[in-house]
Amino acid sequence: MLELKNQVVLVTENGEPTGLAEKMEAHREGWLHLAFSIMVFRNTPSGREYLLQRRAMDKYHSGGLWTNTCCSHPMQNESFQTAAVRRMMEELGVAEELSYRMGDRFCYRAELDNNLVEHELDQILIGESAELDVRLIPEEIMDYGWWPESRIEQLLANAPETFTAWFPEVFLRVKRQLTREMLEQVS
Repeated sequence: MLELKNQVVLVTENGEPTGLAEKMEAHREGWLHLAFSIMVFRNTPSGREYLLQRRAMDKYHSGGLWTNTCCSHPMQNESFQTAAVRRMMEELGVAEELSYRMGDRFCYRAELDNNLVEHELDQILIGESAELDVRLIPEEIMDYGWWPESRIEQLLANAPETFTAWFPEVFLRVKRQLTREMLEQVS
């Protein structure tokens, strides 16, 4: 029997579970499955910054590319909050339990390297932290850093290949939600 963390939850575009599949098989076949993307941000005197990670070169796909703070797949019957805490520790060595608010959920399909396909119903989780104690987990990430919003926008416009396939959509949706929340606080 497969270990739970090597399985993904197959879903419909509405998020209804349809079964389980071995993670690599789901990515080879391009089956729609549940995923989440965490984006941690902080507000600084010079503007908003996002904590990004650079995927390890030997990840099963998208090695060496920059992406949002953390991304993964929830296990069967695991809440997004629980999955977020688990994966922040497994990917970034972050022991602090951040409080995440739910962002958008979107469906995408992308042909990737190694003949794999990401076909995910991706739930965005947004966290805020002025500083995190990150420990490099070499099999997961090769680098990380706080990126100013303007630098991300510049690279998305001029060198989108710097980032993973899902990152532009995650970034734009998070930026839009944070801007909307800021405007609501002002009014």
